[in-house]
This record gives sequence, structure tokens and C-alpha cells, in this order.
Amino acid sequence: MRTVTLPVGYMPLVDAAPLIVAREMGFDHEEGVSLDLRPAPSWSSLRDMLAFGQVDAAHLLAPVPVAMALGLGGMATPLSAVSVLSLNGNVIGVGTKLEQRLRDRGYQFDFHDAKAAGAALAQVADDPLVFGVPFPFSMHVELLRYWVEGTDLAAKQVEIRTVPPPLMARAVAAGEIDAFCVGEPWGSFSVDDQVGALLLPGRAIWTCAPEKVLAVRTEWAATEPHLLGSLMRAVWRAGRWLAKADSHTTASEMLSRQSYLNVPAELVDRALLGDFAISARGEQRHCNGFVEFFDGAASFPWRSQAKWIAHKLASRYGIDPKIAERQGAGVFRSDLYRDALGNVGADLPGASEKLEGAIPEATAVASTHGSLILPPNVFFDRRIFEPTE
Repeated sequence: MRTVTLPVGYMPLVDAAPLIVAREMGFDHEEGVSLDLRPAPSWSSLRDMLAFGQVDAAHLLAPVPVAMALGLGGMATPLSAVSVLSLNGNVIGVGTKLEQRLRDRGYQFDFHDAKAAGAALAQVADDPLVFGVPFPFSMHVELLRYWVEGTDLAAKQVEIRTVPPPLMARAVAAGEIDAFCVGEPWGSFSVDDQVGALLLPGRAIWTCAPEKVLAVRTEWAATEPHLLGSLMRAVWRAGRWLAKADSHTTASEMLSRQSYLNVPAELVDRALLGDFAISARGEQRHCNGFVEFFDGAASFPWRSQAKWIAHKLASRYGIDPKIAERQGAGVFRSDLYRDALGNVGADLPGASEKLEGAIPEATAVASTHGSLILPPNVFFDRRIFEPTE
């Protein structure tokens, strides 16, 4: 079968798995395309690769296309988030100095209670407390700020600095940052390098945070609908395969290869299984659903997710929240998702928005096949986000 080559950019992270699996398992060829995966050294370079047409699609931080739609970041090319590649997948960690201070005060590193972790860290952290994050427009920043504002850390001076994910452990070791929020496997890398300890998974702050999206230029989506549909279906099939219980070992081996993440497969396995060594002492913690690619409509681009991101950005940058939410909602293309996946077995939700944070337990919702169950969707402080419009 003749295929069309599609250049696709990505960062070497576990949550690039749907793209890597689509290529390695041949789901792209089944859809008539061949994914030419191109790694990027930083999120800014990946954004630029997509905006300037060096790649047709990219594994992108969910807030980036929303920020661009709001005129933030100095890049104006309209982008569309056509699916969510992953929910969650981040970890918050501290350097060994803060780790020891927390232990001296009896903190148990339970890896689940975001409010208790914030209170404990506020007691031992210096002013300022410096966090490293991969990019200014990222869920890392939004989750960190939401957590800080809702805990005792709100009384501290908190600084956030940009550090590329592969350099996070080095920045902690050099004392350039005190703590970090980063995607796996780079948090675990700091543990294995004995320079940090894991404090929380991002999921402890928001259980359904849209971490990465499959982004394309909006113009390309309009002019190449058939290629876009093929790409989306290949990635959706990869996510479905990743959701199978027996896929983890093979997926870890794929992602760990030198051509992709270039780390030991065991590091990748931790994220896929949610089983973590949180410190150099070998302490183990489990996080159910640490990263999700498929189940519970994980890949559906809910417009309310985009509105939450837009609302947070608007508050910080002095933009009218109603206008920001409207512009942000247009970025998450639930319409294109429905067009591409309506005939391949995807159980599509009946609505394209929901109240974020309002699902305390798994809940059945209206869907095309009548079998969709959404997972718990809560914020650690139990607040509910209702879009302005």
C-alpha cells in the first residue's frame, strides 16, 4: 500500500507514546500514512517547527496553542489541538536538601495528598522557592500555580524557571532550582541520579489534566482533511493499544530505544504502570492512572479543558476571561475529532464541554455507543470550574 510521509515533531517523553507506537506498530501504515518522527531539543523549538511548517503535526504542551490564540508567546500562527495525546503524566519533585528537611520534620512522602505536601513544603522551603518547569506555557506551570495558590505555599515567594526536561536533574544538582515539575521519565531520572525525590504526581492536583495534545496548523487541517483524519486515526489506534494491560512491556522497550527517549526501559515502565521509586532510598509508591492515553475518552479534546487553560492565562496576563475562554475553546477541535473518529469505533461523548472538577467518581455519560464511563475528574481543593459561557 502506498503511503504519504508526514513529518511529526515530538519531545522525548513518555507521553509521546501514541506517536511512537503508531509508527512502530504500523498503525500509521494501516491508515495510509508514514510518520516521520522528528525529536526537538526544546518546547520552543518544537512549537516553531510546527508554526513554520517544518513538520505537519506535533506532540505539544496543551496550553501552547491556547496561549498562541490569546496572542501570548510572540508566535501568531493559528494552531488546532485535534486530540489530547495524554492526561496527566507529570511529577513534582524536590532536591535532596529539601527532601532531608522534610524528613527531619517527619513528612512521610505519601505521594497522594497535595494539600499536606504543600503545607509540609511551606514549612521547610526558603524564600524564594525556585521551581524548574519545561516551558512557560505548560500544564506544569498551571498545575504548580494552582497548587501553590491553594495551599500554605501561597505565603511563600515562589519563582518558576524554564529548564529543558533532560536537564532538570542537572539543574537540581547544581542548585539552580530547589524543586521541579516535569514529565516522566525525567523526574525518575533525578531520583536515580540521587539528586531529588518525588513529592507528588500531577494527578494529585487535578485528576484529568490535559497534558499534551496532537497539534496541527489550522490552515493545514483545512487544506489536508484526509491526511489529518489518517493521522488522528493512527494515533487513536495507538492509544487503544497502549490501554491494553499486556502492552506495557513492549511499549517501554519501544520508547526506551536510543532513537526515542534513550533511557532504560525500566524508567519508562514506572510511568506506564504508575509504580515509582520516589527517592534514592528505594521507597516505592503507586499512582493509579498516572498517565492515561485512551480510557474514559482521554483523547477527546474537551472545549472546557481549553477554557480552563484560557481562564488561568487570562487571569495572569490581564485578558478579559470571557474573550479568552471563547478564543481558547476554538483551539480544542472536538468537531474535527468527531469527523475523524466517528466511524472507527470511538465512543464519542454526547457533549463537547463539561464542568471540570465535578465528577467525584466514575460516571456513565451519554455517548454514541452508550458505554462511555468518564473517570473521576476532581481538583485537590474540590473546586469546580464552570466556563463563563
